[in-house]
Amino acid sequence: MAFVAFFMVSCNAAPDIVRDMNGDILREGANYYIYMPVDHGKAGAVTLWSRNGSCPLDVVQSKYGTNKSYLNIFSFTPVNLKKGVVREWTDLNIEAAGGSFCGEPMVWKLDSYGGEFVVSTRGVKGNPGAKTIGNWFKIEKYLNHYKFVYCPSVCKTCKAMCKDIGISRKGNSGRLVLNDKPFMVSFKKF
Repeated sequence: MAFVAFFMVSCNAAPDIVRDMNGDILREGANYYIYMPVDHGKAGAVTLWSRNGSCPLDVVQSKYGTNKSYLNIFSFTPVNLKKGVVREWTDLNIEAAGGSFCGEPMVWKLDSYGGEFVVSTRGVKGNPGAKTIGNWFKIEKYLNHYKFVYCPSVCKTCKAMCKDIGISRKGNSGRLVLNDKPFMVSFKKF
């Protein structure tokens, strides 16, 4: 009987809270840099970059390392806003701070480009369902850091794929794409 009670409690437990580099709780709506721990001897960060000098902007590994002059800051909005914290394995929108660019929203969205599923902008914040299925991402613990995952559960009738988000080396773009090679991230409050 004690095992059954323990099993029920552990199954109903809330997912772990995501923490920033200082160990502080990641808060809904707060602004953060997204850093990438040392990769091939060089630390990196996540920022936005144009494919061809126009919109939409893709989410990429910064070509300028961790130089804050070239980095975007991002905020996280979980599907459930009750607690104001970001939890692992919870559907959330990720948005670049600063509103819109080219008249388009800066919410992350999955997009097909060049034979890959890339993380781009032009997503819609909130409104969970079939029309926004490509706008929902998750954060999962990965080694001593975190990783991004695309595995939306905001639409019960949709059949969405589940994959890690990694970095494309195709054309030396550094775009964030769906693949089987996740990259580690950590968060630093702005």
